[in-house]
Amino acid sequence: MPELAEISRIVHFIRQHLVGKTLSKVSTQNDDLIYGKAGTSAAEFQKVMEGKKIVGAGQQGKYFWIAMSSPPHAVMHFGMAGWLKIRNADTYYYRTDKPQDKEWPPKYWKFLLETDEDPKTQAAFVDFRRLSRIRLVDCPVDQIRNFSPLKENGPDPVADKDTVTEDWLASKLRSKKVPVKALLLDQANISGIGNWMGDEILYHAKIHPEQYSNTLNDDQVKELHSAIHYVCSTSVDLLADSDKFPADWLFKYRWSKGKKNASLTLPNGEKITFLTVGGRTSAVVPSVQKKTGLVTKDVKSEDDSDTQNKSKRKRGTAVKAESDSEASVEEPKAKKAGPKSQAKPIKKDDNEKKPDVDSTTSTGTRRSSRLKK
Repeated sequence: MPELAEISRIVHFIRQHLVGKTLSKVSTQNDDLIYGKAGTSAAEFQKVMEGKKIVGAGQQGKYFWIAMSSPPHAVMHFGMAGWLKIRNADTYYYRTDKPQDKEWPPKYWKFLLETDEDPKTQAAFVDFRRLSRIRLVDCPVDQIRNFSPLKENGPDPVADKDTVTEDWLASKLRSKKVPVKALLLDQANISGIGNWMGDEILYHAKIHPEQYSNTLNDDQVKELHSAIHYVCSTSVDLLADSDKFPADWLFKYRWSKGKKNASLTLPNGEKITFLTVGGRTSAVVPSVQKKTGLVTKDVKSEDDSDTQNKSKRKRGTAVKAESDSEASVEEPKAKKAGPKSQAKPIKKDDNEKKPDVDSTTSTGTRRSSRLKK
């Protein structure tokens, strides 16, 4: 699933290639999941976008928006496998040599944009998994974050750096008794952190992902706060280009899990292990990330499971692919409307059903084969 850094990359390319241009043609394909579950339709999207000028783009965590010359504006979420392709632009955060990825229009497109200048700029929103969400929000562009679904999400650690302070984080951590990894992934707490960023942050903070959030001491809170801003800001500044990530990042080595003859160690020899906590896989370096407080009791080490299976001399089964979908916390049911003076989305999301989460997800090993080189 694209996380804060990857979304920042696509916003960068929207600003570079689309902002300031008028859409002479918008084509859409009907999809009751991608449009319908977000409270709009493909036909409505096409009608309100065509002929308008794109004046800006922005981001809050895993959500991003395209601001138009007049409301409504397009607010989008990539789900597990969505992306925005811009023809002849290197928007992807990984490289691919597949011939079909160079076809235009691309396969699985949900909308196509074409600008009115010569040469034209063409863009396509694609998603073969259909877990993305495309909606229209009818409000002044500077008020987008005050409406659903963004208002239900926490602050963005890069865009809202002044909000995500050490005191704010301490209060958030101590107000809950949940594994610290789970707290970081909950988009209602903080926007944009997904599985790989959460693991990277906890590794640099030297905090074990199982440890309850309310057991962290003042020094640990300080380290976690520093790590959040370091990992988020660095990956955003580098436009999610993994080739440019620092050599000592866990990211460089965590994707070897499950590969034949892979070495699950860092260059300094420290071992990387994997834990399943609440159905999620976390990459951990035990020699660095010590347990210093209470931890969840329902945690099972995947390494221990493998050892147990071998002792019984049974064929080991493949580890279930991790689910990197935080859809349930990213798109909660909207709260009651605020002041009457506020604008409303074109279609209310109050009764919007939470998106179905596909049990088959992109694994780290699949992602590693697609990393930008």
